[in-house]
Order: sequence, then C-alpha cells, then structure tokens
Amino acid sequence: MNEEALNLSVRKFLKKVGITAQREIEAAVREGVESGKLSGNESLKAVVRLEVAGVNVDQKIEGDITLE
Repeated sequence: MNEEALNLSVRKFLKKVGITAQREIEAAVREGVESGKLSGNESLKAVVRLEVAGVNVDQKIEGDITLE
C-alpha cells in the first residue's frame, strides 16, 4: 500500500464531501429562512454517516449548526 496515495485520495474525498455538504446546508438554510420555516437564529442538529465499503468503517458524526 502506498501511504501517500492513500492520504491524497482520502483528502480529495473529504474535500469533495466538505464542499458538497456546505453548499447543500447553506442552500437549505437560506430556503428555510426565506420560506419562514426557520427564523434564522436556530441551532440545528446535524448528522453525517460515513461508510467505506470493503473495510469496517460505519461512523455516525453528530454536531450543531448555529445560525446566529
């Protein structure tokens, strides 16, 4: 196994995940505020599930997203 190749591949994947997640969350929050579903000062619970096929990775990551 090439450690450097693994590291670069994981970083590339995580960058893609991070950028995509940020865009989706921001768009959903904007839509929620515009529609009146959100007031804009909430703290939202967020959950991400990470799975990697072929290895024993099944991780749930939880956190809060504060709007103000």
